[in-house]
Amino acid sequence: MLVAALAVSACAPSATMRISAASTPEEAGMVDVRTLVPDIDLDLRYAGSNNFVGAKVDGYEAARCYLLTDAAKALQQAELALRQQGMRLRLFDCYRPARAVRHFVAWAGDLDDQRTKAEYYPRLDKRQLLGDYISPTSGHSRGATVDLTVLQCAADGNGCVPLDMGTPFDFFDTRANTDSALVDARQRENRQRLRSAMERAGFRNYPMEWWHFTLNPEPAPTVFFDVPIR
Repeated sequence: MLVAALAVSACAPSATMRISAASTPEEAGMVDVRTLVPDIDLDLRYAGSNNFVGAKVDGYEAARCYLLTDAAKALQQAELALRQQGMRLRLFDCYRPARAVRHFVAWAGDLDDQRTKAEYYPRLDKRQLLGDYISPTSGHSRGATVDLTVLQCAADGNGCVPLDMGTPFDFFDTRANTDSALVDARQRENRQRLRSAMERAGFRNYPMEWWHFTLNPEPAPTVFFDVPIR
């Protein structure tokens, strides 16, 4: 079972998959989501140290959300629809360079580094993460996957706070499964609210992670990118 609290791909890489030669987001056909929604809420965890690695991740040189154009436009659609209901999205991760995934694998193999265990994998031995949870490839590196949550806002559109989803983002535990019975009814309802909003915009949820959504169909299902985020 590929639980993948790191938002790894739900499918194994095939022989037809390749790393793109693109060296810039523009060459890869990606756009900064803030060119479409300038004030979208960003909490891009891997560009800082507030993540399961406990440090800035390789390839994240700036806190920017890049996606392939079709995925970015679909995300814009989801955001604008939620705003009509007094809600907004908060983005945790978007396009992920392939070198960042290699950083994750290296971290998982460093058994001496247990700094983030209490917050991200309290019920697991770190040796269990590589394979079941951390994969050498990620669907995020194909440019059409996003990790996110929903914010509830005040009547004037300000004072937005995250809905209670039952677990933090990137939590290594079956409680993070979208339909987990280990969270309460309100938390499941909040997860369904996020899933419904994203499905209406054309995304599909990865059922092992309530926060993980991929545009369906993917624009570039056989191509990985390794462009640094600058």
